[in-house]
Formats: sequence, C-alpha cells, structure tokens
Amino acid sequence: MPSFDDPLFATYAIAATLMALKVMGQGWMTVYRMMKTNRGLVNPEDLIPGPLNRAPDPAQLDLDDYVDRSRRMHRNDLENIPAFWVVGLLFVLTGPALALAQVLLFGFVAARAAHFVAYVTKQRHEVRATFYTIGSVIVIYMALHTLWSVLT
Repeated sequence: MPSFDDPLFATYAIAATLMALKVMGQGWMTVYRMMKTNRGLVNPEDLIPGPLNRAPDPAQLDLDDYVDRSRRMHRNDLENIPAFWVVGLLFVLTGPALALAQVLLFGFVAARAAHFVAYVTKQRHEVRATFYTIGSVIVIYMALHTLWSVLT
C-alpha cells in the first residue's frame, strides 16, 4: 500500500496535488474574469435575473476573449492533467529511481506552470506548444515505462 512515508509516493502526491490545485484554480480564475467583466456567460438560462445578476443583458452571452482565454486554459488542463494523474500513479507503482520520478513528476508540473504563463501572457503558439510537448513527452515516457515494467 502506498504511504506518504515513501519518498517516491510523496513526490507523486505533491505533484498530483499541485495539479489538482491548478485545475481548480483555473476554474476560479474564469469565475473571477466573468465577474470582473460582467461577461462570458455561456447558457441562455444565465440571463435569468438572480442575486448576482439582477439586470441581465443578452450581451453577457457574447464571446469575451478575456474570459474565454481562461476557459480555454481550463479545457487544456482537463485534456492533459488527468492522464498525468493516472499514468503518474502507475509509474510510481513500478518503483522507479526517486531522482527519475522527481525529474519527471516535477518536470510535468513545471511544464504546466510554464504553459499557463505562456497562455495567460498571450505568447505565440510555438511557445505554448513547447511546454505542452515537454509535458506530453513526460507522460508518454511514464506510460511506456509502466507498460515495459508490467510486460517484462
């Protein structure tokens, strides 16, 4: 049974928890941006008057890049981080060297943090793609390492 006393599992737990905070934080960033601009609603029923939106305006449903950029970042996280959670745990269960696990797991966290900075500061696609690629290659490596360990 994995234990937080095991440095390998503790490394995974730290990286996985940081990524959970990233996913949840991105959702809150979107909410903040929606409230700041009073825009970025996505559903017609969002125009029903309520305590936080007493005088809805149909323009609130118009695309707002400031809000939608955060929404796209959230979607990107949800397309990439769950695979890390699953494969990272399986990888750790293979018993890799601690240094290798730390480089890969924290490397993924760093790549996602850099991807966030590149996205939020509107860097060109190649910059974002570089950080995506680093994270993707890490997950692919861990998946192949896990498969190899299980099959041999």
